[in-house]
Amino acid sequence: MKRLLRNKVNFGILEGFLSELLGEDIKIDHILESESNKETADNKANRVDILVQNSKGELIIIEVQSDYMQDYLMRMLFGTSKLAVDNMDAGMLYGKIKNIISVNIV
Repeated sequence: MKRLLRNKVNFGILEGFLSELLGEDIKIDHILESESNKETADNKANRVDILVQNSKGELIIIEVQSDYMQDYLMRMLFGTSKLAVDNMDAGMLYGKIKNIISVNIV
């Protein structure tokens, strides 16, 4: 499923899925790098299955999980928070943070 949705040829499938799920017309601008950079060796890295930016500049995380993971909810909370922080500049107003939508297929 991850390979299918990442392929630009299949953006229509991803757009249709997200449009129905979110109740609005979603147009995928592009798929972003889905692994954040660690600032230090001690920092926790963040890797999501698919990270897209729609035509409104909103970031959409799509996670597909097929096995049991005890702390999955906390992992998703971390991933969403880390994405918000990674897309902020020093002195940036909090009201300027891009909207982040987390879609979890469990």
